[in-house]
Amino acid sequence: MRYGRVMIIEHFPVGPLGCNCVIVGDEETKEALVVDPGGEATKIIRRLKHHGLRCTAILHTHTHFDHVGATKELQEATNATTALHEDDLFLYEGLQMQLDTFGVPFRAPQTADIDRFLNDEETVHAGQIEAAVLHTPGHTPGSLCFHFGKVLIAGDTLFRGSVGRTDLWRGDSEQILKSIRRRILTLEDDTEIITGHGLPTTVGDERARNPFLRGL
Repeated sequence: MRYGRVMIIEHFPVGPLGCNCVIVGDEETKEALVVDPGGEATKIIRRLKHHGLRCTAILHTHTHFDHVGATKELQEATNATTALHEDDLFLYEGLQMQLDTFGVPFRAPQTADIDRFLNDEETVHAGQIEAAVLHTPGHTPGSLCFHFGKVLIAGDTLFRGSVGRTDLWRGDSEQILKSIRRRILTLEDDTEIITGHGLPTTVGDERARNPFLRGL
């Protein structure tokens, strides 16, 4: 899908839990960001090649195991920098612990080098494409959203008709609602939200219909 004259956005499920990996590319410079490479690195690389894009940065909305499974393989294939919020580093360094907790009988994937810790209200770039980094803790302490004008990549903070779970490591149910109220519901109603799993939605639809957001 193309937005305006220069931005390409494609999202598709990867990995055993169907994490939505998102490619955001600049059609002119051919530079791209990849958000949440949760698995299936070859599939991600194939989609980049389909659009003629070169991944320059790998971003993470958070570091639960289903959102980072292909990070190292993608980093090695593209030489892209890798970034996340520092408050989620403990989860990234504890991937085996996460898998063991869920009873997944596999060894955790190797972790990639982290080149940059992202902070609230920073910007990330691919060519002429720019996104604002929004720190939205609650699902995890380091959860982030990436705001590209009329498109928001929300990770597992907000879903279509639901919100992210908060019963895992250092999740916080009050904080996630505060994050949604302050950082997402303040956006324009026609802002498209690409969620961490499942179908996309809009700010307006969630404001009107999401039962978890009543009273916000």
